[in-house]
Amino acid sequence: MIDRAHPLPVSRQVKLVGISRSSAYYAPSPVSGADLALMRRIDELHLEHPFAGARMLMRLLKREGIVVGRKHVGTLMRKMGIEALYRKPNLSRKHLAHKIWPYLLRDRKIERSNQVFALDTTYVPMAQGFVYLTAVIDWASRRVLAHRVAITMEAEHAVAALEEAFAKYGVPEIVNTDQGSQFTSTVFTDAVLSRGIALSMDGKGSWRDNVFIERLWRSVKYEEIYLKAYESVGQARQSIANYLTWYNQQRPHSSLSDKTPDEAYFAMLPAMKTAA
Repeated sequence: MIDRAHPLPVSRQVKLVGISRSSAYYAPSPVSGADLALMRRIDELHLEHPFAGARMLMRLLKREGIVVGRKHVGTLMRKMGIEALYRKPNLSRKHLAHKIWPYLLRDRKIERSNQVFALDTTYVPMAQGFVYLTAVIDWASRRVLAHRVAITMEAEHAVAALEEAFAKYGVPEIVNTDQGSQFTSTVFTDAVLSRGIALSMDGKGSWRDNVFIERLWRSVKYEEIYLKAYESVGQARQSIANYLTWYNQQRPHSSLSDKTPDEAYFAMLPAMKTAA
């Protein structure tokens, strides 16, 4: 994407493609093949047992014949951006200086499209590395409104996905996220609050607060990511985009009376007010 041999300065190139200069110069530290395989298995176990911390994961791995220390498991979890849901939120590299916003969805009736948008970020294993997937979904219909695949968890990727959702579908009443630093950052909260949207954040360790996007991660991982071994970031982006298009347009959901997210989204859009 960025051509350092091009006469156009890198600072101008990154501005045109909408990424930060730090992303352009980012060089991921090498990860051994053994660690990549271990991270893949930790991701699978975390999806099945989100309450498991490094100590429990170490014991689960040991039962599979994988001997690894608790500290190393913890190091890999931090690299992946995941934490146990017991006492701590998923994917929440919390920044102590950032404000945490209250959870607004408890006991709230959510029954129409564009009422609540939810965001989250998840780890995506590749053949020779990993990336992160951030998605924006419409809470009522489960429709994926926008997404980004990136090599870092910087707030700019979440903002870009959110801005795309706003541009295509308008602004909701509420945006809900977890307490991750990419969502508590000023650049993200400003993108929400400057439009008069209420910002809601999951409670500590309360996976049910954002349950629909957690279900999306289960679907996309078991039906797409775990079946593939992406050879490049570009391939990951294209393949995940193809899956999410299929997910929206063709995958029926029992919770939506076997409608697809697209069908549910358009059926639950508020009726347009007609001029008197």
